[in-house]
Amino acid sequence: MTQPDSSLQSQNPISSAQNSVENVHAAVSRAMSHPTPQTKEEAQNSITHAERALEQASNHSDSPALQQAVQSLNDEKARLQSIQ
Repeated sequence: MTQPDSSLQSQNPISSAQNSVENVHAAVSRAMSHPTPQTKEEAQNSITHAERALEQASNHSDSPALQQAVQSLNDEKARLQSIQ
């Protein structure tokens, strides 16, 4: 029996928020290694998206996983500020 394709599985709001924060990490890392106006803007856009995802997830839960995602996002914001 084969496993269903994970991209076809629906995500819950917390996992979606965690994925958004992971995307922020990648975007901030790109902006730090190649600090151009475009990469900085992409990182900021990722942060905005993650903030929305975290807000939506907080309407469903206040789990430790969600709190960790919020802390990780705050850490990434600080990293981005260090290059601006």
